Amino acid sequence: MTRSAPTASTPPFAARHLGPDAGAIERMLRAVGQPSMEALMDAAVPEAIRLRTLLNLPEPLDEPSVTRALRELADQNVVATPMIGLGYAGTVTPPVIRRGVLESPAWYTAYTPYQPEISQGRLEALLNFQTLVSDLTGLPIANASLLDEATAVAEAVTLMHRSTRGRSDRVVVDPDILPQTLAVLRTRCAPLGLHVVVPDSLDDGLPDGELFGLVLQLPGASGAVRDRAPLIREAHDRGAQVTVAADLLSLALLTPPGEQGADVAVGSTQRFGVPLWYGGPHAAYIAVRDGLERSVPGRLVGVSVDVDGRPAYRLALQTREQHIRRERATSNICTAQVLLAVVAGMYAVWHGPEGLRAIARRVHAQANGLADALRASDIEVVHDAFFDTVLARVPGRADDVTAAAAASGIDLGRVDGDHVRIACDETTDPDHLEAVVQAFAAAAGGGASRTTADVEVVVDGPPPALPTSMVRSSEFLTHPVFHSHRSETAMLRYLRRLADSDYALDRGMIPLGSCTMKLNATTEMEPIGWDQFAGIHPFAPVDRVAGYLALIDQLETWLAEVTGYAAVSVQPNAGSQGEFAGLLAIAAYHRSRGDTQRNVCLIPSSAHGTNAASAAMAGMRVVVVAADDNGAIDLDDLHGKLADYEDAIAAIMVTYPSTHGVYEARITEVCRLVHDAGGQVYVDGANLNALLGLAAPGHFGGDVSHLNLHKTFCIPHGGGGPGVGPIGVAEHLVPFLPTHPMHPDPDRRDGPVGAVSAAPFGSSGILPIPWAYIRLMGAAGLTRATEVAVLAANYVAARLDDYFPVLYRSRTSGLVAHECIVDVRPLQHRTGIDAEDVAKRLIDYGFHAPTLSFPVPGTLMIEPTESEDLTELDRFCGAMIAIRSEIDQVADGVWPADDNPLVNAPHTARMLARDWPYPYDREVAAYPMGDDAGKYWPPVRRIDGAHGDRNLMCSCPPIDAFTDDADGGAATAGVAQTAGIAQTAGVSS
Repeated sequence: MTRSAPTASTPPFAARHLGPDAGAIERMLRAVGQPSMEALMDAAVPEAIRLRTLLNLPEPLDEPSVTRALRELADQNVVATPMIGLGYAGTVTPPVIRRGVLESPAWYTAYTPYQPEISQGRLEALLNFQTLVSDLTGLPIANASLLDEATAVAEAVTLMHRSTRGRSDRVVVDPDILPQTLAVLRTRCAPLGLHVVVPDSLDDGLPDGELFGLVLQLPGASGAVRDRAPLIREAHDRGAQVTVAADLLSLALLTPPGEQGADVAVGSTQRFGVPLWYGGPHAAYIAVRDGLERSVPGRLVGVSVDVDGRPAYRLALQTREQHIRRERATSNICTAQVLLAVVAGMYAVWHGPEGLRAIARRVHAQANGLADALRASDIEVVHDAFFDTVLARVPGRADDVTAAAAASGIDLGRVDGDHVRIACDETTDPDHLEAVVQAFAAAAGGGASRTTADVEVVVDGPPPALPTSMVRSSEFLTHPVFHSHRSETAMLRYLRRLADSDYALDRGMIPLGSCTMKLNATTEMEPIGWDQFAGIHPFAPVDRVAGYLALIDQLETWLAEVTGYAAVSVQPNAGSQGEFAGLLAIAAYHRSRGDTQRNVCLIPSSAHGTNAASAAMAGMRVVVVAADDNGAIDLDDLHGKLADYEDAIAAIMVTYPSTHGVYEARITEVCRLVHDAGGQVYVDGANLNALLGLAAPGHFGGDVSHLNLHKTFCIPHGGGGPGVGPIGVAEHLVPFLPTHPMHPDPDRRDGPVGAVSAAPFGSSGILPIPWAYIRLMGAAGLTRATEVAVLAANYVAARLDDYFPVLYRSRTSGLVAHECIVDVRPLQHRTGIDAEDVAKRLIDYGFHAPTLSFPVPGTLMIEPTESEDLTELDRFCGAMIAIRSEIDQVADGVWPADDNPLVNAPHTARMLARDWPYPYDREVAAYPMGDDAGKYWPPVRRIDGAHGDRNLMCSCPPIDAFTDDADGGAATAGVAQTAGIAQTAGVSS
């Protein structure tokens, strides 16, 4: 007997979100041999995990109604003047960048640039970002962004520990560190057995005892600027390494960490044009000295060459290393904050060094003028040296001062009952400064009418409140890109040129398995630009953020409903951080029961590499469970591993549907076996797009899951970030959700598991997107989206199976889930044509490639999603079938194995303009399907990855590197000698 989940009528928005219409769905069902959608779901999804009721969600709204509902929530937030500081600042996003990047689907719908030939635009933008960071920090190697400043500091600490080969387990931390950074650092260090030492003061040098690292904050959380060069030398003399967490704008005036001798610099680029967004998303940075490039976490953009010798950008070194090194990976981070890094880099391109220096000088002058006015009003200013933040001592009157300022629409930082912190930024104006002085006067009992000192802001001359030894003398941003785009016309065209170099979802289908590249609807996207969401400081008073708190509470409730869990936390700001937080919850749960010996995490061999890296970060031992011939967990091997480790089992991490794209019928048995052994079940939510409305991990045996809101719930990938990775947990794990020292709810400020992100709610600014998606779709719409996604994958599998065999299917139904893996290896054995050749040839056909060689080398993993219509699905299948025909021509000897359209792909317009030495026509190369409408031209040919890793350049190369030489190649000599370019010889791939 068949049984399907109850359904309701499809909401109106779903017709816009879903690609296939009713007629197309009927044709697709015929192609997969199923009489109805209900029959397909009954055949594909195991009965044991099916939901028996419709999800309990609000009735769906149409788009205008959702916009009104979000407006009502936004209007409950109060946009004040943020002078709280603590690493977050008001900023102005240049309108040309806001419209040309943040609001442009050409930028926000792009995928991670793993296919570099079709990602040259965003890779160039990221190289700008790396150059910005490298130049300002004075360190030669910078990566393409991290998640936030707090987690970046944690990454730097583990980097220092690895680099010193574990000679000590103690890291000394500046007592003036940002409090949220300290909280995250303690969370990250504890499972690794690293001890965080925070002395009362560093004025008299480092504390006694061994240490592997020193973390300094510049300026300090209090605003103080201190010359720490002597401390850096002392740390080096004692065999330790040094990280400086630096405000990047301050480095336009302050001596860079690299020139002070630091090994690593980290921080946030938020104040480079990225909205506050109640805490995120914001691109963090990390830069390192020569010799540490192999240890840099995350992504590094470098310069290589294509097959013609022309310079071309690509990801280098650490990219996706989790899938290779797994639990030995340097980090579990597999996403970044690319979209926000692009904004920050373009902010520097727009302003240039003179503009950044002018902004920094103005901000500093405002802080200095405020300090002088406070002193003239008999208010004690604690520090003589500062950049943008003034710390005032007002014994017993801090609450009165902050209340008086709040009444004027200004939020100050209350440090304690005796101290108030005032941070100036790019948006500060003279009226704000006067109002602050008036607030101090009112708190002193004089009332607003009391005569106060005028605030005089003097920008000219040397920075008055900086120590002479700390004033920067070196130049920065000398590359022409930071001097060439001063007019809006020039900037607009630059952004357009880069976007035109890329392939994003606004051009066509991105059929990436495990990555769910689907529609990011405009109605979902628009609200993130509203001031009431964008202009809120993460530590704003609770009465300023009622709308955000209501939205977050509703979203967490809905996410708990759709996953079957008791509670959800949105604090983790990436899937990797969600994995880590979920494993911390499991570890803390075992400790609470006295099961401290439980430290083994079972991970299937097919799992995402981040699973193993996250388990190692959480202090667990990774034990691999084999997969059977169909890609499912091998139950015999699981039984053996459970017996081998008995009472040591902490958890199993499973992805469902499996990483091989199959609904494993025995998932409930897997969960039962692990539970019987005393372990917990972590269900990786990467493939939740195949479950919503049909099944819920919290109901079929999961104890905790992370969700990828940038996949299933429509937050766009942004070229590789932002993402959100909240976790859902069963009732017994609720006490072990992440906490945060500045959480608006006092009950959530401390607990067994600390903070995992810098802000209490992570990347809050993009949460309106999944809120809108759920509200637009409702229970019936979400269920229908899952059904159509599964149908689309099975349709593609059915059409391609005769040409590229589908590797894994359900044993019982012969169906796949929401993605399928097609095997190129038999063709490679016959012809030498491999999966990468197919991926590159798809570019000529106008497609982004599927996921290449994961989870099985030599294969392509395809996920069509529910948003692609039948015309696009057929266009993709047609391209794949045509490529198979081309491979057959190689097999038949029509084309040589080493000279054919596949091994030469992709083909550029430049190739067609030259002599044509190839054994196939130009039209076959460039227009293989005969359709020239909207032809996408890749800007470069196939890129030499090994060359890029051996000759790492992670800053902007000189312009002459891109000029043609007499042979049509590129003049690359002397590239590494140009200022601002780091070349590392002999780095192997």
